[in-house]
Amino acid sequence: MEKILSIVKEGEKENIEFKEFLTDYHLHSDRMQSLACQMNHRILMGRGKAIYVIGIADSGELKGINEAQFNETLEILEKISGEIEAKISSVERFEVNGGYVGLVEITKSKPKEHVLVGTAGHVDHGKSTLVGCMITGKPDNGDGATSIYLDVLKHEIERGLSADLSYAILSFKDGKAIKMKNPLNKNEKAHLVENSDKLVSFIDTVGHEPWLRTTIRGLLGQKIDYGLLVVAANDGVMRTTREHLGILLAMELPVIIAITKIDMVADERVNDVINQIMTTLRGVGRIPYLLKDKKDARKVANLVAEKNIVVPIIKTSSITLEGYDILENLLYRLPKRSFSKGDFLMYIDRIYKVSGVGTVISGSVKAGEIRAGEEVFIGPFHGGSFERVKVQSIEMHYYRIDKASDGDIVGLAIKGIEFEKLRRGMVVTKKDPRAVYEFVADIYVFSHPTRIKRGYEPVLHLETISETVVFEDMDREYMMAGDRGKVRLRFKYNPYFIFPGQKFIFREGKSKGMGEIREVFD
Repeated sequence: MEKILSIVKEGEKENIEFKEFLTDYHLHSDRMQSLACQMNHRILMGRGKAIYVIGIADSGELKGINEAQFNETLEILEKISGEIEAKISSVERFEVNGGYVGLVEITKSKPKEHVLVGTAGHVDHGKSTLVGCMITGKPDNGDGATSIYLDVLKHEIERGLSADLSYAILSFKDGKAIKMKNPLNKNEKAHLVENSDKLVSFIDTVGHEPWLRTTIRGLLGQKIDYGLLVVAANDGVMRTTREHLGILLAMELPVIIAITKIDMVADERVNDVINQIMTTLRGVGRIPYLLKDKKDARKVANLVAEKNIVVPIIKTSSITLEGYDILENLLYRLPKRSFSKGDFLMYIDRIYKVSGVGTVISGSVKAGEIRAGEEVFIGPFHGGSFERVKVQSIEMHYYRIDKASDGDIVGLAIKGIEFEKLRRGMVVTKKDPRAVYEFVADIYVFSHPTRIKRGYEPVLHLETISETVVFEDMDREYMMAGDRGKVRLRFKYNPYFIFPGQKFIFREGKSKGMGEIREVFD
């Protein structure tokens, strides 16, 4: 009993969780995801072990629960641990107030967490520089020199502007970030993947307005856990800032805001920008929280992940590296938000022809897992068919792995398909899927200068799909800005694999609205 009293006296810690009791209610999909996310993070913080104290209130009061509640709580914890490939390793039970209080130890053999963060924000607000400084620990020279670690296309380097998605990795070992000497070195990236206990992969998007479709693809096409919105102190909140924030919120992603370039302006200007951001966030029902130190980061991490309402704001400078320790600490503490145990599914984002390897397709795993050597379906092709191919090998950040699972960004070397037949937006899946041309969705119009009627043809962005759709039928004569309605849509040129529950953005130039699929037709 002394053991449990000692734990209770110190209170909940990073790897200690208090629960009174759990029931079948906690197995409902949204609640289950939240608890699995919480458990995985507790295990990570405990270097492979989490302690759950059951029969105790959040306040630390030892209440005690009856035997039926105790056993049911253990069953629920076992199911939750199964979601993240962990297990209950020991249970100790103590009598309290005529009931029981228990210590449940949950372990995981290799607690590696892979969190995906998508960056967004106006052009030249310092997205790539922020990430470049973070992964190297080196200050910038004032001209965005560190962004070269992400902008890998020749014309991007020459112009200093990103034109496509780029990727970077921040690795943690024993709670400390491992800085990279040369982020462009493939062997160094592979070493980090192998030796870390937590990975944060950045999907760096494009701030320049003509490439909005690329930004949307980055935010929708990867299985992002958090959005990192960058606002420069010299410019403040811009139209693109608001648009990118709208996309992140439409996709129900938790948002972190980094104010960059604070070294370029006076404190008064920084405070003005903070007020702009806070006003903008409150206007869309979010609670801004200015982080001043690492303690604030620890305090707010779970609120950001679980509630999706609190938005942390961090002041940063790439010249002095002010604020980088706070942002880094927050990223370490933010847990992965979703675990999907369904059948393997990956939407193709990029297609390569690699010398000595053949065709390689890349993207982020949406659900399930895939192992090297397995056969999968790929498609749909123009007629709606799928073809069977073999996955020869799998790589993640240039590190060869035997299997990939939900949330991993990977490249799959495949055999049995012609390179020229593949296109972005196709899927890779183990089960024989069906192609879809038409579907029904609930639509919300953000903005539109005129009325939207039947026959309207915007571009739809869903996962990595970017395709013109036709509004075939509507539940009203027309729709305008601010309207909601049910619409039957049809892909104009190619069929795709889609399913109910998926969210999308549709646009005509700038983003115009969002939707959620309700029904599909083969």
